[in-house]
Amino acid sequence: MDTRIGWRGSGCPFNPYMRGLMIDYLRSAMKPEDLRYSEMYHMFVRVGQESSQGKSASGSNPPDEMDIDIIVTYTDTSGSVRIRTVKSRDLSTSWVWRSPTDENKDQPKKSEMLESFEADMRLDDDAEHSTDEHQSGGEMSQPQTSTMNPVKLKRRMLRQQRRDLRTANLIRQDKEIDNQMQAAAIERTKELDTTVKGKYSIWRTEYENPNSDSTVRLMRDQIIMAKAYASIAKAGNVTVLYDSLMKHSRESHHAIGEARSDAELQPSALDQAKAMGHILSIAKDQLYDCVIVARKLRVMLQSTEVNVNLLRKKSAFLNQLAAKIVPKPLHCLPLQLTTDYYVHGYHSNGFPNKDKLEDTSLYHYAIFSDNVLATSVVVNSTVQHAKEPKKHVFHIVTDKLNFAAFKMWFLANPPAGAVIQVENVDDFTWLNSSYCPVLRQLESARIKEYYFKSNQASSLSVGTDNLKYRNPKYLSMLNHLRFYIPEVYPKLDKILFLDDDIVVQKDLTPLWSVNLQGMVIGAVETCKESFHRFDKYLNFSNPMISENFDPSACGWAFGMNIFDLKEWKKRDITGVYHRWQDMNEDRTLWKLGTLPPGLITFYKLTYPLDRGWHVLGLGYDPALNQTEIENAAVIHYNGNYKPWLDLAMSKYQSYWSKYVMFDNYYLRLCNIRE
Repeated sequence: MDTRIGWRGSGCPFNPYMRGLMIDYLRSAMKPEDLRYSEMYHMFVRVGQESSQGKSASGSNPPDEMDIDIIVTYTDTSGSVRIRTVKSRDLSTSWVWRSPTDENKDQPKKSEMLESFEADMRLDDDAEHSTDEHQSGGEMSQPQTSTMNPVKLKRRMLRQQRRDLRTANLIRQDKEIDNQMQAAAIERTKELDTTVKGKYSIWRTEYENPNSDSTVRLMRDQIIMAKAYASIAKAGNVTVLYDSLMKHSRESHHAIGEARSDAELQPSALDQAKAMGHILSIAKDQLYDCVIVARKLRVMLQSTEVNVNLLRKKSAFLNQLAAKIVPKPLHCLPLQLTTDYYVHGYHSNGFPNKDKLEDTSLYHYAIFSDNVLATSVVVNSTVQHAKEPKKHVFHIVTDKLNFAAFKMWFLANPPAGAVIQVENVDDFTWLNSSYCPVLRQLESARIKEYYFKSNQASSLSVGTDNLKYRNPKYLSMLNHLRFYIPEVYPKLDKILFLDDDIVVQKDLTPLWSVNLQGMVIGAVETCKESFHRFDKYLNFSNPMISENFDPSACGWAFGMNIFDLKEWKKRDITGVYHRWQDMNEDRTLWKLGTLPPGLITFYKLTYPLDRGWHVLGLGYDPALNQTEIENAAVIHYNGNYKPWLDLAMSKYQSYWSKYVMFDNYYLRLCNIRE
């Protein structure tokens, strides 16, 4: 780098302080061979030698009062030669004026100051470089050879490469985002439904009409007002207006049809709404009287409330009726099984492993049901999740009508490794009306009259709460057999009772290891705050109930219960059940069912199991927690919406249907499909 530095002062040529600095700078900035040919260097050295004769090297004061112009010639980052002039009084305080005699002592410091000075000059020039070139019309600069440190030069090149790479990445990302936005716009355009009224833009949701049924509601309101004015017109003998109002009402009804949103309306609906508005304005001009119109609307409101209550009762009745009726495919299944049972000679066949039926070291289950398909799901789901299926024994009890069907199903479809026993409840000769109060009560004329009233309309008048107790399942002894388990299985110590409307999702063998702490039954409690407590099931207005039980005691659920049969026999639980059933012959302590007498019989004898063992409500509650359902060991479809009915909630049905063997011959024969 060819660098030439000169200076001129006002009245002080060749200041000794500046001369020393310039000599040091030239030595550091130029190569030794270039110094020989530098006239400026030799000039400064010669002047210094002349001025040093007769002058003192120390004691000089800094030239603060002098206005010195410092002219610097240097090479910028682009290789061009630049010339700058700096006033001495504009230098920063970091500059220190020294005597030339201090050159040898402070030579390193002078070199650092000169380097700092040169860097400042270059930074200032870089900021003005583009402006200078523009103003000078793009003058050709003189390229010079750079003496920059190779390490610094390498760093500068790497920084520039990183800037270029970053710029390229940002440009590429912008292009990718633009392409994605374009693709999304095209897809949304394809999905645009142009038939929906009120949508002005597919991009901004605030432009969507939140009241997409506004026209429908407007037309329905018009019909209500038309009926009110028609009634007033008829009373006032304004027949022309009355006929016109009724005609437009019928046309509006026809235009609405079954539409629930504006998009479902007929194209002529808007014109009909305008015509109805016109006739209503005429009616208002002729007939409007605030008191009369308010009275008519009040009468219409009361009439509507009566109709709604009647429809609600009918809906409840039909709901209960649908829950009682056996669907045709489920009626077909036991008929086909029973036919093949006798035609193909299966009645002479028995189940294997009878020696395990009373083995107390195995895991025993009790299932009392008349539904073949539901029972098969309970058995299949239990066996599939069992770690050792060969140690599980299923004791199934059904009625005489379904006994052959049950045997045929499990003979034709034996569960893998598990032991099956199917019994007929009618074969339990000890279970008769002289021993069992429930059988005696079910044979009474009052109970039969309660269940089989010919006038169903009168039964609706007593309220919807009593309808569910008219279900025929309460007449079946299978529903009450759970209170006689020790008599049915006298040689067993523990048994797990399962309803036929449950699904097993985990291995249940840990339940046999639960310490019931001297209790008879283990069950999951169902009380939440004030719900499902004793006062919901029992009549606490009766002294027999209020004196013996706590109304806030927590209820629990049948459906999955572990019984300690030794403790049962020790406390004579069946005898306790008989005493309370005898006292409730007139149904004043509780209504029909098995849960209320179960709460009474096992009062203070129930061990609360963890809620994760048994989740209920899949037959009536659509708002259950999905995570709790999936993590539960047993899920229970208690309620009217059983999974095998058309009433079933679709969101819960898959948990049950995945254990149904839809490819089975008998299921296909009876058209039972997913």
